[in-house]
Amino acid sequence: MSIIKNPELYPLGLQKIEWVKRFMPVLNELERRYSDKKPLKGLRVSLCIHLEAKTAYLALLLRELGADVRATGSNPLSTKDEICAALNHLGIEVFAIHGATDEEYFEHIRKTLEFRPHIIIDDGGDFVEMLTNEPELAENLIGGCEETTTGIHRLRMRERNGTLNFPMIAVNDANCKHLFDNVHGTGQSVWDAIMFTTNNMVSGKTVVVAGYGFCSKGIANRAKGLGANVIVTEVNPYRALEAAMDGFRVMKMIDAAPLGDIFITATGCNDVINKQHYELMKDDCMIANAGHFDVEVNKVDLRALSVKYEESKPFIETYTLSTGKRINLLADGRLVNIVAGNGHPAEIMDLSFAIQTLCVLHLAKNGTKLENRLYDVPDEIDHDVAMIKLKAMGLGLDELTGEQKEYMGI
Repeated sequence: MSIIKNPELYPLGLQKIEWVKRFMPVLNELERRYSDKKPLKGLRVSLCIHLEAKTAYLALLLRELGADVRATGSNPLSTKDEICAALNHLGIEVFAIHGATDEEYFEHIRKTLEFRPHIIIDDGGDFVEMLTNEPELAENLIGGCEETTTGIHRLRMRERNGTLNFPMIAVNDANCKHLFDNVHGTGQSVWDAIMFTTNNMVSGKTVVVAGYGFCSKGIANRAKGLGANVIVTEVNPYRALEAAMDGFRVMKMIDAAPLGDIFITATGCNDVINKQHYELMKDDCMIANAGHFDVEVNKVDLRALSVKYEESKPFIETYTLSTGKRINLLADGRLVNIVAGNGHPAEIMDLSFAIQTLCVLHLAKNGTKLENRLYDVPDEIDHDVAMIKLKAMGLGLDELTGEQKEYMGI
């Protein structure tokens, strides 16, 4: 039986799900292609993913393809209670509540895994962590898919350490995921959330973006488009050079700290912003995190430096230091675009979740033949999703002639 906040919230959840379905043509096509065949019949699939409208459609599609589906959230503050209610109303067991404590959160994960899934979809690695620590829950597991950069980092460490006990597919590394979801999805949704939450100008402000991976590129370039002066901080020399040649100032965080009006982290690392930086920051600066876990902005240091704390408005916590300087932390240092916003646009998640769906089908067909390691998304899946999306957008491709293929050695 589901564990949700309020089952009566389902009408609003249904309305939101129906809206996003209209803008997810690739998932629509996969539903048309496979729903009659029921390729997942007899399989149990567990999802640990941000529970909002787009992911609800993914869960419903997997159920439409024949799977028995359970779902939980991958972040307590990104869970939308009306979406949980809608999924419950439609017959999918859900274990998630917005604002759940850490203890409740991990209990919800356990409940989602207790029916011994055959396939998992993970977002950040919490499923894999529990399945490793409680291997009896993985007794039927064929394999799984990982959605995020952070989750892939954790899986690669497990693979190196010999503690990856089942096959996993690196969905995040597919072209149709990281080139669009990470860059354009993160770029738009982070700024949507920050602008809506703060109701402040971006144009003319100095924005400091920590990192210059795919997510950070989207954030930095969107900030530039909004008229901000952008500084990038990096630890990787190649990415630092790339940022410089893309027209951004590049410097150490310690040097950027006194200059920034808005700071955004998206590195996957911990302690990116800490005590030494807070002490140098401007009065009333804003700090937001766009990485998966709330470890990039050191909240312990911020609290220790503060003599006063208050919620200035929803999703904005203001910390006053002994000097009288105020530092505003958005969304409790968690994923700002989902906690304080609506997450990525439906058209972007259409690509990511199409990759997820086809990878689940790939595992259902081939999982028992795979080794316990991390796999790339098969090229044919990536290509299939791109072609469906192009067709849905009314876009065409040139084709090489036989002579051109011969010249190119194809």
